Amino acid sequence: MVQEFTICVGTVGAGIWHSADGGEHFKKARMELPFFWEIGDIQVRALAVSPHDPHRIYAGSDVGVHVSGDNGASWEMLGLKLEGAHIWSLALDPTDPDVILVGTKPPAILRSTDRGRSWTRLNAPIPERCPIPIGPPRVTALVLDPRDHRKLFSGVEVGGIFHSHDGGESWRQLPQLGPRVESGIDIHGLALTAGNPARLLVTTPDGIWAKEEGGGDFTLHQFPSIGNRQSSAYTRGLAIKPGSSEVIFVGVGDVVFGETGAAHRSTDGGRSWQAMALPVAPNSTVNGFAVNPADPELVVANTINGYVYLSRDGGDSWRKLAREFSEIRALAWLPN
Repeated sequence: MVQEFTICVGTVGAGIWHSADGGEHFKKARMELPFFWEIGDIQVRALAVSPHDPHRIYAGSDVGVHVSGDNGASWEMLGLKLEGAHIWSLALDPTDPDVILVGTKPPAILRSTDRGRSWTRLNAPIPERCPIPIGPPRVTALVLDPRDHRKLFSGVEVGGIFHSHDGGESWRQLPQLGPRVESGIDIHGLALTAGNPARLLVTTPDGIWAKEEGGGDFTLHQFPSIGNRQSSAYTRGLAIKPGSSEVIFVGVGDVVFGETGAAHRSTDGGRSWQAMALPVAPNSTVNGFAVNPADPELVVANTINGYVYLSRDGGDSWRKLAREFSEIRALAWLPN
């Protein structure tokens, strides 16, 4: 069990905050920003801890990609010029520390093979326009298969799921999940289990979809509706317990931001689910979970509207941290 750890929180409009004492006290991180940046506070929607260095963490923002080598206390910019785009997702190659991928709004997938000094746009056939009026699509999720780093999955809100088997050189779009746009191509989160065969998990407004890699159809699990939502709960946050293919965490809410939310856990690979008992009712949709193989039992969760929860026993019990934030869109923890 990790005794001392750091929590990093990525916000919209207030940069990155970090706590070196497990959430007792938070400080705003020191961030290098472009010389033309005048506001001083950025939108951070993606955080990813390096699988090669436990104290190295990357962030994606509305000004570029940032890296920290000191558990998130200070950050430097990498060589990506976004030209008006915002980063919504970020993934690190599990076998090659030089490879970084980001997904953006307007929709694009960019790759660096030299630790962020230079970048190439990949040719994923992502639609440029949404079929519903919410602005341009955004690449909300990127996943690399830990068993074969050349297998990539990307999720687009609203646009569907795209798969590459050759490291991003070519792509194909997976079939629409359901008959409605709201469930069929409105993708919030992706995760890939480490089982054999692996299972691809997808969160959408209608629940969580799952299928075995290499065959079969997607099946849908719907969560009980909450608040004033008329159908199933709006499903957003998603994480798999490190070292397990059976324990999965999912966050839900009543609508996009919502006025309330809930957190669910499956211990049998998604076949059944139980709501976890949070000590304070969420004030909005449960948007994210942070896990780390350094301690599979340590789980951090957040609502969109600033609540942060902590579990030291794999989700059996939780406590809410005293510190509250503005809009949280990214979360991570690292061992000290």
